[in-house]
Amino acid sequence: MGELQCGDITYIWTGQKWSYLAVVIDLYARRAIGWAMSEKPDTALTIKALDRAYEQRGKPRGVMFHSDQGSQYSSTKFRQRLWRYQITQSMSRRGNCWDNSPMERVFRSLKTEWVPSTGYNSFKEAEQDISFYLMNYYNWSRPHSHNDMKAPAVAKEKLNSLSGIS
Repeated sequence: MGELQCGDITYIWTGQKWSYLAVVIDLYARRAIGWAMSEKPDTALTIKALDRAYEQRGKPRGVMFHSDQGSQYSSTKFRQRLWRYQITQSMSRRGNCWDNSPMERVFRSLKTEWVPSTGYNSFKEAEQDISFYLMNYYNWSRPHSHNDMKAPAVAKEKLNSLSGIS
């Protein structure tokens, strides 16, 4: 059985400037599986998030990765990384944010529930706090309507035990 993942980039205020956050989620349980932050919204940022997701998931086969048509995701370097990992690429229709709505939902939750309204004082503070939100709170504690109000990691564990899939 193949795995469906999706990714996107958003911006976060850090001190005196914007910084950028790329996240990859497992579309099945809406679990954050890879993320990266940078001061530039470039291809290196999206590759770092993809690399983390690939390693965290145990180098899975049969993955489909969905994103918007942003330059970072349509770049030769990003496509080469997908090819190396044998990941199939899927992209949203041009100008249609609904195609990647699960990612938009992750970012909305992050920004309305967690990120201070004035942003962070520094890049390091943002990176540490967002890491905790995504990999701990969001994955293990925060209820998600897609999962019958179970946290993504909890829902995935329950489904895996029932199906025998890891």
